Amino acid sequence: MAVTDIATRTYNHNFRLDPIVRSLLDTDFYKLLMLQMIRQAYPDVNATFALINRTKTVRLAEIVDEDELRAQLDHARTLRFAKKELIWLAGNSFYGKQKMFGPEFLAWLAEFQLPAYDLRKVDGQYELHFEGPWTHTTMWEIPALTIINELKSRAALRDRGRFALDIVYARAKAKLWEKVERLRELPDLVLSDFGTRRRHGFLWQRWCVEALKEGLGDRFIGTSNVLLAMDADLEAIGTNAHELPMVTAALADSDADLAEAPYRVLEHWRQHYNGNLLIALPDAFGTTAFLRNAPHWLAEWTGFRPDSAPPIAGGEQIIRWWEQQGVDPKTKLLIFSDGMDIDTIEQTYRHFHGRVRMSFGWGTNLTNDFRGCDPDGAAALEPISLVCKVIEANGRPAVKLSDNSAKATGEPSEITRYLRVFGEADRAAAPVLV
Repeated sequence: MAVTDIATRTYNHNFRLDPIVRSLLDTDFYKLLMLQMIRQAYPDVNATFALINRTKTVRLAEIVDEDELRAQLDHARTLRFAKKELIWLAGNSFYGKQKMFGPEFLAWLAEFQLPAYDLRKVDGQYELHFEGPWTHTTMWEIPALTIINELKSRAALRDRGRFALDIVYARAKAKLWEKVERLRELPDLVLSDFGTRRRHGFLWQRWCVEALKEGLGDRFIGTSNVLLAMDADLEAIGTNAHELPMVTAALADSDADLAEAPYRVLEHWRQHYNGNLLIALPDAFGTTAFLRNAPHWLAEWTGFRPDSAPPIAGGEQIIRWWEQQGVDPKTKLLIFSDGMDIDTIEQTYRHFHGRVRMSFGWGTNLTNDFRGCDPDGAAALEPISLVCKVIEANGRPAVKLSDNSAKATGEPSEITRYLRVFGEADRAAAPVLV
């Protein structure tokens, strides 16, 4: 993989268009896994995704130029999967399995194009919507987020001189390497890069991945970014996301059907995948509600990814459930990935070490931690909590409750209905930083 002088590259941004997304493989691996299942199990479902800036104090429409944003979104729509990319998807093994992606799916991908978008400014923020078949709109989530986050980074650095840029990136590199040195003290660490969606920029994510590859050796097991996995000969990492239960819940015709939706979609998942891809994400409508009614066959899965609860509390809750199901937690896997950084990785690792298998997905605080790196002391490079969530399925509103009520999305009346069905046990509001 080529080494790029990022400061020089940033300083020389004088092209008419410097594309942020240059490949449809520049996405998270679980988008492709979910897409293959969606095409087979939900081919006729329409789904609308929307940009949500949870950091309300950052007025993105006053920072990111609308013409630049439209140019980047339009460029992304011109992209197609390259022949060499499809050959790699067809011939590579993922999670130890050959031919993870079927030939019919790959033939369909060869013709894939991102659908149209709707963009407008409202009160200092961007309203960005993607409406159409779920098989197409789902693929906008990652490129939309990477485009806006990198345009925000470019805006923050646009007027900086060559030496100031050198200092910014030198400090960020030193800051990351200090974290790597601390991670080396955790002998059984298993860690992967989950930082695509809110990265500072593509080149910076690539540098971070190379740094972890060299600094952690085989304790760094891969990246969620499919393009970087291909280019750096790494494992592509990822399972499934909240959009699966959110869409199936939105399609439910009754409260009883709604209560079963989180398990029904996992039934579909296990019909398509097995082994280490059998990881359940329990918090879409609250982890307590999920575990209360979870079928025993979920205890036979490889593990869970506790997401929006505090990592130690969420992990302990799942361990208790395994024990109630008569399962030894030492044989199971917990993947921690919600806002993790060096302190929470260390604390969580030491708390659970020897009690359960662990893996860490390191996201925004890996690929976009420029706090304190600006020589002028400005905060413009600090990461924000920007998401792209499904808000509607077949004309019905979609909801996410989350263990952290500050992350809830959906119409208030629908949130009230979901709380009536799933309950509010163990949900609490906590600051959302990334």
